[in-house]
Amino acid sequence: MRAPQTENPLSTDQDTALPLHPAPVTEVVAAWKVACSGDEALGLGHPRVWLSIAEPTGWVDCPYCDKRFVIDRAHAQAGH
Repeated sequence: MRAPQTENPLSTDQDTALPLHPAPVTEVVAAWKVACSGDEALGLGHPRVWLSIAEPTGWVDCPYCDKRFVIDRAHAQAGH
């Protein structure tokens, strides 16, 4: 039988305002709609998915590999 798991308090050098798992890869793009199929070199390959970047946030995360796509508003293509 396993011992029950208990929560450990955060150490004093951890900032709770920061995300625990930052995006493994961030890519700046000029299109509001992007495709992601992961990165085989990092072991993050997955089926291709099409993602739409929301204008208010300016970014979208892939639900499979957490890759973050950030729009370059200065060079963004029309047709959002």
